[in-house]
Order: sequence, then C-alpha cells, then structure tokens
Amino acid sequence: MRIGELAAQTGLSRDTIRFYERTGLITGRRLANGYRDFPPETVPWLAYVRTAQTLGFSLAEIARTGEELRDSPDSAEALSALFEEKIAAIDARMARLAALRADLAARVGSGCPLLRAAG
Repeated sequence: MRIGELAAQTGLSRDTIRFYERTGLITGRRLANGYRDFPPETVPWLAYVRTAQTLGFSLAEIARTGEELRDSPDSAEALSALFEEKIAAIDARMARLAALRADLAARVGSGCPLLRAAG
C-alpha cells in the first residue's frame, strides 16, 4: 500500500511514517515511479508502535524489542518480561525523583538554595 493509504489506515501523518522508515521501524520498497509501497502487516505493526510509545517505550526500545518479539515463540511471555523491566526502570526513576524532591524541599527557605542543605 502507498504511504497515503497507510496514513489513512493508521491515523499517522505521512511525515511520521517517513520518519519511522528512516529510523528503520518500518520498511517500504520504492516502486518504479518513486512511490513508497508498504506491506499490509505494517498497519498492525504501527498500532503496536503507537501503543508501546504510550506505555513509555522509546522508539529505540520498540525497534529492539520488536525484533526480539518476532523471534520469541511466546510473545505474551516476552511482553510481560519487557513490562516488568519497564516497571523496574520507572520505580528506579521515581525513587530518584523522590530523593531530588526531598533535597529541593530541604533547601526551601535556607537562604541560598544552592548551598548544601544541612542534614
């Protein structure tokens, strides 16, 4: 299918589809007239990409894990493992943010907020 049809079916802009092609997330072939032609399985793959982005996965993670999932005999189990890894990363980030917030809160009203808080 051509890029316009792919855009219509996925709700993505042509620029987004071109970007995904440049980054290697999708592959289209060039027809003799220069138009891009994408296989039908690109539609569900792009839905997966958008969902994964919504769940906090970067495009690099999606590209890497997409390859892993295609090779996995049980993609549900593989996806659960990826979700657990993402949850652990989020938990670690939340802990770092909580520590940062506590440090900032300790500096409020301390005169010069860039001085080391007593503690």
